[in-house]
Amino acid sequence: MERNLTADQLALFEKEFASNPQYRVMQNAVTQTPVNSIALDRQVVTSMDHSVSNLLDDWKVTNQKKSGRCWLFAGLNLLRAGAADKLGVKDFEFSQNYLLFWDKFERSNFFLEAIIETSERDADDRTVAHLLSDPIGDGGQWNMFVALVRKHGLVPKSAMPETESSSATAQLNDALRKLLRQGARDLRALDTDDARRDRKREILTTVHRVLSIHLGTPPQKFLWQWKDSDKGFHRDGWTTPTEFAAAYVQLPVDEYVCLVHDPRETSPVGRTFTVDFLGNVIDAPPVVYLNVEMDLIKQLTQDAIVGGEPVWFGCDVGKQMNSDLGFWDAKLYDYGAVYDTEFTLDKAERLVHHETLMTHAMLFTGVDLVDGKPRRWRVENSWGDEKADSGFWTMNDSWFGEHVFEVAVRRSALPADLQSRLDEAPIVLPAWDPMGALADQA
Repeated sequence: MERNLTADQLALFEKEFASNPQYRVMQNAVTQTPVNSIALDRQVVTSMDHSVSNLLDDWKVTNQKKSGRCWLFAGLNLLRAGAADKLGVKDFEFSQNYLLFWDKFERSNFFLEAIIETSERDADDRTVAHLLSDPIGDGGQWNMFVALVRKHGLVPKSAMPETESSSATAQLNDALRKLLRQGARDLRALDTDDARRDRKREILTTVHRVLSIHLGTPPQKFLWQWKDSDKGFHRDGWTTPTEFAAAYVQLPVDEYVCLVHDPRETSPVGRTFTVDFLGNVIDAPPVVYLNVEMDLIKQLTQDAIVGGEPVWFGCDVGKQMNSDLGFWDAKLYDYGAVYDTEFTLDKAERLVHHETLMTHAMLFTGVDLVDGKPRRWRVENSWGDEKADSGFWTMNDSWFGEHVFEVAVRRSALPADLQSRLDEAPIVLPAWDPMGALADQA
């Protein structure tokens, strides 16, 4: 075929389409009905329900609303069950807005430090261009969540409730991006480190002001009192966020490590990786993950749930998903039958060719085991309770293997040889690598 599409070639394409009556039938259907309604595989749907053999959740789901805070919600959802148990209440929520504030502020500082570090490079250098493409957003990863809790602690939702901007972050993020890109221009134009630090301090003063206007001011101390499920009154008195976290976080978050499934040939199994310029808190432990086989990720996830602990995970949420039913299955939609073609990219090829990356973080709260093997998984989402099973979704095991990328588990759960690998210096991937994607699906 010639490089240009000639009239004769265009006519051949049209003739090929018109010659097959099946294509006309499908055209009539798709032009009048959403393609997902046609591609939805009824056999897959009728084979699924929301029951599981091992169930942990007996609480209500949360709602991140119009924000990309899924990784914060998933992290706090992991911690809140233990806090509720200690408080003697049925449902409890840590303040998601509190961690959002500190993530935005720490992330702004992280970005400005990256700009200072790369200030001698051209603005169209690929790393600099990547930094400037999205200087701040809502997304994050597990290690970034731990860094915030370690440094800033936690507060109950009542101490820093949601605001309009925490529930719908678009305008706040737009203002911050303008400030940070403008700040990047200023920092790159200065010649001395002292001048850059002075200017950075001025930029961060403005960032703090903007965050306070949109989100409120984070409490440095608050009076904590509550009623338990039996209506008994309790008062802990005045406490700081770090004291509150120490008192009510029942899981040792510092002991958790990130495992990923990255099947690309360039990513050897059993090695640790990090991504250049990925993080939020300066001088916190870097975002590091260990690449392992998917079978191990499933086994450790299953073991944790059977042992009574939910599991934080990251995935490409939009693939083969039905939000009304709350189902995921690797073959939920038969697009090949609709378009009379085959979609043959495997997981590694999807990563290489930019067809997938981690977009969302949630919590595994159940698993359905048949003869000791997982059949399906129960997931606590943070999209409210109007869909799925009151906001709890069901994932067939086929989807887990194809579209889950990352889990956080206790280091002690790993085989001894993999525990030792965590102490090795990580391979550094470039800032734009897909494994550095931040979960931010609203």
